[in-house]
Amino acid sequence: MLSVLIPTYNYKVYDLIKRLQSQIEVLSVPVEIIVIDDCSKDFKAENMELDKLPNSRYIYSEKNAGRTATRSKLANLAKFQWLLFLDADVKPKRENFLKEYLSYIQDTSSDVVFGGISYQDEKPPEDQLLRWIYGREREAKNVVEREKSPYFIISQNLLIKKKTFIAANTVQENFYGLDNYFSNQLKRQNAKVGHIDNPVIHLGLESNDVFIAKALKAVETTVTFEARGLMDKAERPLQKSYLKLKRFGLTTLFNLIISRLKPKMERNFTSEKPNLFWFDLYRLGYYIELKNGKHD
Repeated sequence: MLSVLIPTYNYKVYDLIKRLQSQIEVLSVPVEIIVIDDCSKDFKAENMELDKLPNSRYIYSEKNAGRTATRSKLANLAKFQWLLFLDADVKPKRENFLKEYLSYIQDTSSDVVFGGISYQDEKPPEDQLLRWIYGREREAKNVVEREKSPYFIISQNLLIKKKTFIAANTVQENFYGLDNYFSNQLKRQNAKVGHIDNPVIHLGLESNDVFIAKALKAVETTVTFEARGLMDKAERPLQKSYLKLKRFGLTTLFNLIISRLKPKMERNFTSEKPNLFWFDLYRLGYYIELKNGKHD
């Protein structure tokens, strides 16, 4: 009835699978787990032990394809029509995690179900603070908050019908920040999205520098996909802010101010008190540069 699909790269996923296995044992419906290792150099031996576990299949890819292409392969391999995509660096918050999803889909008319993301309460080292604070304030939303923007989903913990996923996941290139594109595709297709309280805890925090670089890559992806007509131009807060500035002819002035503040902002992002409002302005400035074609 349910295919649990997990792409992994240089991450030990064995503990997650063991946790899921303990939940499967008390279920009365068939559940399979498929893991595709995207040509990892680390933890290969540990992850290969997954093949010895019941209901589990481990596949090692000899070529790095990226997460999007790996997810497409996982979907095509799945034998059930409901797919649960999990990232390797998450942990179900509750012991009835799979049971909650299965109970919901038995009576739902939704095509997509998002259970939510949470973060550990314990503060991480300072070099990971930006990612932790961003996640807790921008991603760890309750059901009521998520239902205000129902198409804002995060694929770390996503239950979706196989046909819906295949229809929305049309890009196979290795871009970062494709959750925004995927959410936009679901909206264009008028997919029915349900939100429930069934979170996973995101464990794998990137360093501040890596997260900043990835955030800017996500901005590049948005601009690229807008140009291709694959994303609408007024969906994300970033895009809406740009359009307001452009309407009043303020984009040049805005970026002049940001360019002068940029060194101070970058020091703040790696400090013990990163400012998310500044982080928003920083990304908006980069978005404007790209839209104006002024960034190499």
